[in-house]
Amino acid sequence: MKILLFLSDAMIPLLIFSIVGYGLLSHHNVYDDFIKGAKDGFQTVIGIMPTLIGLMVGVGILRASGFLDLLSSALGILTEPLHFPAELVPVSIVKMFSSSAATGLVLDIFKEFGPDSYFGTITSIMMSCTETIFYTMSIYFMTAKVQKTRYTLAGALFTTLVGTIASVILAQIM
Repeated sequence: MKILLFLSDAMIPLLIFSIVGYGLLSHHNVYDDFIKGAKDGFQTVIGIMPTLIGLMVGVGILRASGFLDLLSSALGILTEPLHFPAELVPVSIVKMFSSSAATGLVLDIFKEFGPDSYFGTITSIMMSCTETIFYTMSIYFMTAKVQKTRYTLAGALFTTLVGTIASVILAQIM
């Protein structure tokens, strides 16, 4: 077990040293390559910043306006027979847009019901097996300038549904 702990602690430094060592052995100017990559990364951040701000503002407005509570009570009628609590509907919806906003909702659930409760267990599993679909698609497709997304959205929504169903099933058997 100690060897695994050592390897996990040493993995990133070993990776960095191996990249720098390879660059030096192949006579590349590693520092200039690093600066060029950082510059490209900074340009990418500047390009995606409006999308990030728009997503965060939109989620903040939904949360502050009480719309998510209204939506959860309306959809709760449909989700309760499926053993999915209405209180978790906002988390499942917000998670598709913003993981940090969903984390705020998760903390609210933990405060109200407790992290070891049935709701807390479902939420924890759901957060780990679903993705921020719209955030990921907007950032990566915009950065790569992808115009036709084909079946990406349908596939991502399907896998999120499967992850949500799995979280309910796993929480019931725990």
